[in-house]
Formats: sequence, C-alpha cells, structure tokens
Amino acid sequence: MSSNKKITSAIFSSDKNITDKIVLNLNDISLISDTIIISNDPDRNNKNFIKLANYYSGNTIAKVIEKVSTPYLLIVSGDRMVVIDERVVKEIMKEAEKPNVGFVYSDYYEEQNSAKSLHPLIDYQTGSIRDDFDFGHCFLVNIDLIREQIKELLSIKNNLKYSGLYDLRLAVSRNSEIRRINEPLYFIESSSATSSSEKMFEYVDSKNRQVQIEMEEIATHHLKEINAFIAAENKKQVKFEDKFDIEASVVIPVNNRANTINDAIVSALNQKANFKFNVIVVDNHSDDGTTEKIEKLSNNDKKVIHLIPQKTDLGIGGCWNEAISHPECGKFSVQLDSDDLYSDENTLQKIIDKFYNEECAMVIGSYKLTDFELNEIPPGLIDHREWSGDNGHNNALRINGLGAPRAFYTPIIREIKFPNVSYGEDYAVGLAISRQYKVGRIFEPVYLCRRWEGNTDASLSIEKQNVNTFYKDSLRTNEIKIRQELNKQK
Repeated sequence: MSSNKKITSAIFSSDKNITDKIVLNLNDISLISDTIIISNDPDRNNKNFIKLANYYSGNTIAKVIEKVSTPYLLIVSGDRMVVIDERVVKEIMKEAEKPNVGFVYSDYYEEQNSAKSLHPLIDYQTGSIRDDFDFGHCFLVNIDLIREQIKELLSIKNNLKYSGLYDLRLAVSRNSEIRRINEPLYFIESSSATSSSEKMFEYVDSKNRQVQIEMEEIATHHLKEINAFIAAENKKQVKFEDKFDIEASVVIPVNNRANTINDAIVSALNQKANFKFNVIVVDNHSDDGTTEKIEKLSNNDKKVIHLIPQKTDLGIGGCWNEAISHPECGKFSVQLDSDDLYSDENTLQKIIDKFYNEECAMVIGSYKLTDFELNEIPPGLIDHREWSGDNGHNNALRINGLGAPRAFYTPIIREIKFPNVSYGEDYAVGLAISRQYKVGRIFEPVYLCRRWEGNTDASLSIEKQNVNTFYKDSLRTNEIKIRQELNKQK
C-alpha cells in the first residue's frame, strides 16, 4: 500500500446504482486505498464486501474496523448520491491530521428543485450525545487513535442491532475531538426526504421502541464513562408545604392565539377536581384579539387570572417565570399551551394525585397529536414509555423531549426558574429537576396537542432548526458539567 493512501472508505449501501456511482468517484481519489461496501446486495461477493444484517449494527461496525488497515476510515451513506472528489478528501484530511482530532464532518450542498442549496450543520459539543446528531452523508474517523483501545471503548458492540455507529462515535468523543468544517465540501442529490415534522416524533414512535432501548444502553454507558451518570438513589425527597391557598394553577403563556386561546382556557376551567385551582394566563402583549378574549373570560370567572407582563422581551420561559412568581400561583403549576387542550375533565386531578402518590417534584403526562379539528394524526399517542424510574433522568440527556403536559411543584420550580427562551425552556428545567428529584409519569393520554399551520415547526428553515438544536445541545453540555461536578464531590 502506498504511504499516501491513508484512507479506507466504507459505503453503507441502500441502492446498488447509487453505490456503484459513488465507488467510481472514490476510485479516482489518490488518498483512498480500498472501498468497503456494506449491503444486502446478493450479487456482491468480494473481499471488500460485508453483508448487512442491520444498518449500523455493532457486528457490522466491528467487521468494518477489522478490514481497515489504514489510519483513517471515510464513512459514506449510500442512500443518496454523494459527490466527493480529491479536493474534498484533502480538505477533510487537513483537519483530521491536527492533534487529537478523531472525527471530522462538514457542511454540504443539496440539490433541491434542480437547484443547489447550502445545508449547514452545527458544531459538536459535549452535550451532543443524542443519537440523531446530523453529521451529514460523509465523515472521517481516525481509527488509529482508538484502534488499540477499541474493545474497551465500545460498550457491547457485537450485541448491538442498531447502534454500533452511535457507540463508535461516543467512544471517539471520549478520547478525541469531533470537528466540523464550516464549509460545504461535497454535494448530494435530492430524494424524497423525511419532513422535519415527521423527524421530530421518530424517536417516540412505538415501532422504534427496541431501537430506543438499545440507544439508551449506549448513552448510559457513555455517561458512566465520563462520570456524568446520576444514580436514582441519590435523588432528594420532596416534602410538600401546606402554605398555599390554591392547590394548583394551570399556566397558559400566550401570544397571538386568537383562534385557540378560548378553547384552551375553557378546557382548563372545565376540570373537575376535589381541590381549589385557578388558571393563570400570561398574555405576552398579543395584538390579534387574544387579549380581548382573555379579558372576557376573566371577567366572567374569577378563577382566570389575566397577566400582562411589564417586560416586552419575554419568551415562553419568561412568561412561565411571571406565572410561578405570582402570589396567587398554586402549590402545583400545570402546563397548558395556548394551542392545546386537556383530553378530558379529569386531567388536572390525575396530575395532582400523581404528585402525592409518588412524592415527586415534577409530573409529565402523555398526549395525542391531533389536527386543528382534533382528529388524531400520526404517530398518535406520544407516551415516552422509554422513561424508567431508575434511568429516565439519565436517558433524558439523549432524547429530544420529555413529554407533555408538564407540571411542577411550585416551590422547586420557583427556585430553578425557566430560561427566558421560547424553545427548549421546558427541557432545561426538566433536566435540572430530574437530576435532583423524582419525576412522575402518566402514560395514558391526558392532553391533546394540536398541530396546525399556525404552530407547526415543519416550515422552519434549516438555519432556524440548527439554532434550536444547538441550543438544546448546549443545555445538555451544561447539565453534563453540573452532573460531573456533583459526582466529583462524592
């Protein structure tokens, strides 16, 4: 093998024609020694072919690594036509050969409607441990950095059906840096991609449950390796105070939801409970008729408290802080988004009962996705059954959300407070509470989450999606650092 042939490429193939075209591209690149094809194609049978059992299984990843005799492994996804040339590989290698760099990926161009558009990615950080982190369609792994320790680094690689690549990536991140090149180095051709709204709920779809269980095992192993694992027995006990006149407050932050706010408030007022409750509506300076609808309901029912903050720079988190700080906020503060409804008149009672039955600081329910007319839409019930009492607070660092509706023991949420943002504010406090206290779960549907053109995230640009996902990763980064510090003190 020539000394300049530093790379073995591996194509995970789902289409023979696309794979063959990619192979032709790679054969012209001087730095590449061999190309391994991982596929179910029965016609392929040569020394560089690996029959695919499960996409990115532990056994498959192990076989790929065994075949690599070069310092670097270039992994290419064969589900789309990826156009790579000599210049691309040389630019990736410039970054890869810097000290302690173990993994390199880059932005890329994507064909959309016969035009080429930029697809930027985001930087990797300590908190980027979710299994759906987007590295694009082509990335380089420094195998030499981890080759000697590979058996110790990977958790249970030969038993993994789905998460071998996830396991490898986390192992690399523990021992070296993962670097993004902030430049579109390659090009992919268009295909019928999954929409962002569908992707949002893939990880809670019941058909993916076995995948999620395995991913949780890998993430938990990683947290233990980086000393960020929190044992369930280390949680603080919750002692409920009796100084509240109101037992529960339904909190509804709202801005310009004239079409839905009336339904939301009425849904809260219709709750039947054996305790006193109120509805705190934080009207974040609406100007579309929302304010007038809240005022009418507030005038007709003293249980509705209409708050208009003095500040004009509040996100949803800031609105929550206004509600929980209000003197009439109850012992428990319970979420209801201005688009949504409780599934029936017993939701509030079920949530408060859960607090007392399990002595927890936070309760999270389950919801059904519906359209505006309340017809169920896929994937239907979102119950987060992957949550377990022993490990849910650790697995929370891997997944993208914790569920709804969310409810809090008010003295604790007053102490923690929400970040003043309109995305991820609920996730931030969920991580903080679950680190310290028990979280109760209701796995039956108690909430209806309406998806419609006025609230859907499906139309977000890739740049806005990147801002949101980077922020959630930063929350995980901060949380991991806090948990590591706590473990150091033991």
